[in-house]
Amino acid sequence: MHDQHPTPALAPVVELPAATGPVDVTGPGLPHVRIARTAGTEADPLVPIGTRDPALLTLTVDGRPQRLTPAKGRLSRRSYRVDARVDGTRYRLVPCSYGESRLLRDGRRLGELESSGDGRVSAEWREGARVSPQDAAVGTALAAAFGTGAQPLWESLLDVVTELF
Repeated sequence: MHDQHPTPALAPVVELPAATGPVDVTGPGLPHVRIARTAGTEADPLVPIGTRDPALLTLTVDGRPQRLTPAKGRLSRRSYRVDARVDGTRYRLVPCSYGESRLLRDGRRLGELESSGDGRVSAEWREGARVSPQDAAVGTALAAAFGTGAQPLWESLLDVVTELF
C-alpha cells in the first residue's frame, strides 16, 4: 500500500510516545486529534491504545470532546470496527482484509488505511473521494490507536475449534 493524499496538506503526523498511547495526530492544516486511555488503567497489549472499552477512552478534536465507540473485537472482522462521531459526522473504521481497514464517513467509503499498531499509518484514498483535513486526521488517529485489519470469521472459528482439540 502506498500513501496517496489528494493534497500535500493532508499529511498527518502521528505521535505515539508509549506503547499504549495516547495517540496524537497533527499536521499542517489538520485539526489536532487525540485518543487517550484513562490513566492508571490496565493496558491490553493486543490493542495499540491499550483498551477497546469506550468508558476508558477519550477522543478530542482540537480540544473538543467527541464520541468514540470501539466494538469488542471478537471473532468477526466487523466486531473490530471503531465508530466515532465528530461534530455530527459519523466515522467508521472497519477491517476489510488481514492488514487493512476501510474508513467510512457517513456511510461512504473514503479509502483504506493500514497500521500494525506501531504509530505508522499509510492511507490509500479512494479516487474521487473528497477527503477533508478532519477525515484524514480522524481516520489516521483511529488506525493508529486500534490498528487495522483482522482475519476472516471462518479462520477465527477454525482457530477456536483447533484450540479445543
